Amino acid sequence: MEDIKIKLGLRVRELRISNGYSQEKLAELSDLDRTYIPGIESGRRNVSIVVVEKIAKAFGITLSELLKKL
Repeated sequence: MEDIKIKLGLRVRELRISNGYSQEKLAELSDLDRTYIPGIESGRRNVSIVVVEKIAKAFGITLSELLKKL
């Protein structure tokens, strides 16, 4: 079974690319440091629910929409 951090990272990358965002743009929209996004997308970061919510808001979706494909 694939690690949940990797699944989340793949989902974030998928949404970021489909929205035409760079990693820097997503970091700006989600009020995160620009160096944080690559760690999330690669599954190296163990993110808090607060960070997940910030990312969902940056994409204009709900938490459940962000997490439903995990």
